[in-house]
Amino acid sequence: MMTEDLPSGGNLHPMFFDALCDGLSSAFFAYDKNDLLLFASRQVLNFFPIQPEFLHSSTRLRDFLGAVFDSGVLSQGNQGKSSTNRDGWISQRIASHWRERFEMTEHFIDDRRVRVINRRLSSGIGFCILSDVSEVKKREEQWRIDMERVQLTEDILDNLPFPLFVKDQNMVYVAVNRAFCEKYQTAADEVRGRKGVDLFSTDLAHRFDESDRHVIETGEMSISRQRQIARDGVERDIVTRKHRIGKPGRYFLVGTMQDLPKDGADFDEFALASHIKENGDRSYRRAYVPMAALQTISRRPAAMETFAPENFSGRKILVVTSDFAAETAALKTLGAYDFEACVVHDENEEAAFLDVASAHGVKIDLVIVDNQLGKRGVELAERQNVPVLSLDGSQLTTELPFLIARHFNRNIRGELGDVKGAGPAQEWRHGAGEDRRVQVVVAEDNDINQIVFAQILEGLGYSHVIAASGDEAVRLWQEHRPELVLMDISLPGLNGFEAARLIRGAEKGSGSHTPIIGVLTQAFERDRNECADAGMDDVILKPVSPDIIETVFQKYMRNIRKAQSR
Repeated sequence: MMTEDLPSGGNLHPMFFDALCDGLSSAFFAYDKNDLLLFASRQVLNFFPIQPEFLHSSTRLRDFLGAVFDSGVLSQGNQGKSSTNRDGWISQRIASHWRERFEMTEHFIDDRRVRVINRRLSSGIGFCILSDVSEVKKREEQWRIDMERVQLTEDILDNLPFPLFVKDQNMVYVAVNRAFCEKYQTAADEVRGRKGVDLFSTDLAHRFDESDRHVIETGEMSISRQRQIARDGVERDIVTRKHRIGKPGRYFLVGTMQDLPKDGADFDEFALASHIKENGDRSYRRAYVPMAALQTISRRPAAMETFAPENFSGRKILVVTSDFAAETAALKTLGAYDFEACVVHDENEEAAFLDVASAHGVKIDLVIVDNQLGKRGVELAERQNVPVLSLDGSQLTTELPFLIARHFNRNIRGELGDVKGAGPAQEWRHGAGEDRRVQVVVAEDNDINQIVFAQILEGLGYSHVIAASGDEAVRLWQEHRPELVLMDISLPGLNGFEAARLIRGAEKGSGSHTPIIGVLTQAFERDRNECADAGMDDVILKPVSPDIIETVFQKYMRNIRKAQSR
């Protein structure tokens, strides 16, 4: 840029240098061996709020620096001990301009960082380049902080006593901890950047990926159990938990594995179950269990007392599932209602169990098969004329009592005959006698959820009717004028929003207002807002429980008349 023979006061082509500085987002000024300015680009004013006349040629460098000091743009830290001594600061800066090479970063009071580069040529001519490096410094500082955080996180994860792994959306391992490497006798570098098919058998890797992709796509937590043989040759049950973290488009899967302690106290199995040999090659499977269910499986709501008759006590139920969370929930629930319950983990164990039971004359009253194990489990039970229900993991943890009660109650009604001729599906949909005023209208089209609502409301003592569509919900509201409406938003015919709007329209001018509670499956803000726009008073989320229902009723129902025992 500069030449050794550039004459003092020579033509520096100001327009050329201004254009160059604009392109480089920098400022430039030059001075001769007498410390008189030869040229200063107009961009200098972007860095120092000084008067333009200080940029004129032949201005003394000392006067230019004095104007910079007087502008107060530099922070106290940069002015240092000479911050109150103007002449001392100017002398230090002139000395730096006489050095052959000098670089520094100035910290301005507006938190800008400016890099200053000074050069002095052998002819005595010097120049200075100013560049704003604020963003660069911020990125460097953030990078340093991020690296410290990453290092801290890695240290924490490496010291966890159980294996942990992280996968990206492409099912590629991006991180594993020390316990994971020790478990599989490998090194982290041999795992990172690879997929499950590179580390495990093809079948096992595909099973892992199936579960992992479901968690990544849905955000549902996965809890599962698998049988593994450790390095010491001992078979152990391993519980794997998987979560999704991150943001849309940048999700990661975090998985942890822990040994399942051998504690038979929680399992009340049939006496003949000891004859069934554990299958050491139990396959891995996915399990999608709502967290709310795991938090409430140990409680026995008072409302459930009404649909577990005493004659259910002692009935023998076999559960077929390889899902540890569903197994635990099912056993605790069945034990709470005095069923005799046992769990096997695949179709082979089920077949062996049923054969042994038949050989010993033990009657199995019901087989419950996890529907993710396939149809063979159902076929095995039907082959031996044992009643069977096929349920998913969520039903095993949240709806099991209702479904079993429905099964046995239907069988009892089938044996006794239906005197009145009403179909069994209608008996629980109308929880009010002819002489009782309907307090609650439930709009719900799903058969299982209808049973759940009916059993809870009957247990809590509220008279109710159930509508299977939005049109029926409006009709039943007009007919009964209930004290409250529970409105599912996804209904055939009129949806829940449209039904609520019709009810609100019919109430105009009447002075009446029926509380309408929206029932949602997901806590989407748009659904909440649309419920409010449709005139609903509040929302609740599925799966519902007696506590949730009772809380809503206490808040919104007025002059509640509890049903008398029949």
